[in-house]
Amino acid sequence: MLVAVNQAARAQGVEAGLRFSDARARLPQLHTEEIDRKADEVAFRRLTMWMYRYSPIVSQGDGQSIVLETTGCDHLFGGENAMADDLRAKLQAAGYSCRLGLASTPGAAHALAHASTADIFVVPGGDEHEALENLHVSSLRISQGTVTLLRRFGLTRIGQLYGIDRKALARRFQSRTMSDQLVLRLDQALGLRHEPLSPLRPKPPYISRLPCPEPIASTEGVWVGLKQLILEVCHNLSDRGEGARRFSLFAFKGDGHVSMVSVSAARPVRSADHILRLFAERIDKIDPGFGIDMMMLEGRSTSTLNISPTPLSADLTGTNVDETALAALADRITARLGDGVLSYSGPAESHIPERSCIEFQPGDAPPDWAVSMPTKGPRPLRVFDRPERIEVLAEIPDGPPHQFRWRGLQHRVSRSDGPERLSPEWWRVLRSDAPNEMTRARDYYRIEDVKGRRYWIFRQGLYEDGRGGAPDWFIQGLFA
Repeated sequence: MLVAVNQAARAQGVEAGLRFSDARARLPQLHTEEIDRKADEVAFRRLTMWMYRYSPIVSQGDGQSIVLETTGCDHLFGGENAMADDLRAKLQAAGYSCRLGLASTPGAAHALAHASTADIFVVPGGDEHEALENLHVSSLRISQGTVTLLRRFGLTRIGQLYGIDRKALARRFQSRTMSDQLVLRLDQALGLRHEPLSPLRPKPPYISRLPCPEPIASTEGVWVGLKQLILEVCHNLSDRGEGARRFSLFAFKGDGHVSMVSVSAARPVRSADHILRLFAERIDKIDPGFGIDMMMLEGRSTSTLNISPTPLSADLTGTNVDETALAALADRITARLGDGVLSYSGPAESHIPERSCIEFQPGDAPPDWAVSMPTKGPRPLRVFDRPERIEVLAEIPDGPPHQFRWRGLQHRVSRSDGPERLSPEWWRVLRSDAPNEMTRARDYYRIEDVKGRRYWIFRQGLYEDGRGGAPDWFIQGLFA
């Protein structure tokens, strides 16, 4: 069955809902492809997120509709009609066809977008009765069974429902659920009942706006406005005893464009001076253009902020890490170089070297710095993420290497120390999908070649251990 067709196919008499064989009979040269619903969901969500340039409140409708709450936003684009024209032009440039309905209720806007013959239909405030009266009842977002029953009563237009008493209308239905749904959708479309929206991105709990009586046309003016917004957001955070880890500054320009810059903190903060230092590295990305009409600051990723006296030194905290200073350093580096460029290393609960260390981004839950896995010998300064296979000449069955070949170069061993045996992790071995090498023990050797370079080498497996063929040799790291 055809799910969607383009304009060229519709011009040849092919419509969505046709059986595939019938469509081919009408149009033998029809080009088709299998529907990918997962990819459609991803594309629809991306398109919905793109709509945030027009409104801070955007909601997904029935899978084919996007609902925008544009109250207070249309003046940034020159009015409702100009905003609708701009939205349609950008969607068409991206390859999308669309129909837009603008009304004072989500139900009326949905009905106009789905049932109106115009590409753009703007309803003046309070005129929903007149705008909806000639539309089909199916545009009220009711079930197909309800539409069929209304057709039996001779009710096909929304306007025919206006003069019918609500109780009399409900008595026409045998199902209370169907009658309640019809009355609810009709009242919502006409504005008699409130219809809440479920925004795709919830409204941030801490947001501050700064309307500009005179457009801001310089970076200095943006900086002054930012200071005022930060003070207001920090005051609200302090009232609730919370801090935020992400702050976004939006600049709404007179030409309809929006500039945005965001900064992140490794830990929740509400210090105005600290937030200003983060924005200082990126404030030049806000281009005032022909003037900024409004500025807005959002505080996100909030959590309770524990306030405690600052210790005189890290030694008094019972740890070797000054987490406050470390977070401040991470914030300065991230603000200058960008998000995702900085990561921490922390210990993991594993005695296998390549799994004994984890990386995490600033702001993630820090690892337990007190974790210390027992070791029998020194560890190299540099440990490879993945051991590299080498060719080794060694005594059988468990002698140390005499020489080995790594990355195309031959190395002769002058001294060796070991072995240090690391047993496989039994809790991983019990998994049915565990690779074979996880079931074999490792014997580690500290090796020094004739040129004084030191390596960390291990033999994986033992001869005739019943867990595979001959042992393999790998290099794990380099000593200083």
